Amino acid sequence: MVKKFSAEFVGTLVLVLFGCGAAVLGGFDHVGQLGIALAFGFAIVAMAYGIGPVSGCHVNPAVSLAAFVAGRMSLKDMGLYWVAQILGAVAGAAILGQIAQTGFTNLGANGFDAGSPGGYGMHAALIFEVVATAIFVVVILGVTGPKGQGAFAGLAIGLTLAVIHIVGIQVTGVSVNPARSFGPAVLQGGEALGQVWLFFAAPAAGAVLGALLFRFKVLEPDA
Repeated sequence: MVKKFSAEFVGTLVLVLFGCGAAVLGGFDHVGQLGIALAFGFAIVAMAYGIGPVSGCHVNPAVSLAAFVAGRMSLKDMGLYWVAQILGAVAGAAILGQIAQTGFTNLGANGFDAGSPGGYGMHAALIFEVVATAIFVVVILGVTGPKGQGAFAGLAIGLTLAVIHIVGIQVTGVSVNPARSFGPAVLQGGEALGQVWLFFAAPAAGAVLGALLFRFKVLEPDA
């Protein structure tokens, strides 16, 4: 379990550092929305092959919740993964804050209303995060299942995350991952921390919806 904890910690740290780092250090003026989206996607691809053999590379409490609901993970393991993911996200955000000239004032936190890059409100943010997380989870559970394309799983998951970011960066900055949202928000504080509840609730709801399709074998392939 130490290996799994370490893998999830490192994987989530890398996701936040590279994904949020592309937004904070690169930004729309340099790497653009596509570059930020690809940074998140490529980080997942890299970690999927780097730590996937150790922990499965969840690096996301919503993914661990989905694995639990789908019957692929124990409650004890899920709790351990959550702790590692949250701590990894905070560590990644802290490293980014030390690199960025703005310190902890801008770490790529998610938000709605004034915190949304495109000025989208809470209603749009909720819908997007629930639906996007459900889609993300369906891809993950599908490609990692007994009849999934194991060798290409990391690539499929990373590309899906990139597409989700291409579509949703203007809405919320894209969470679909409570740890990714919490790490920057807890260090930024203020409005980012005040809105972080949505980025726990909506991804959790989406994860459960997606996982239930596998739990009840709606999307499970025939034997």
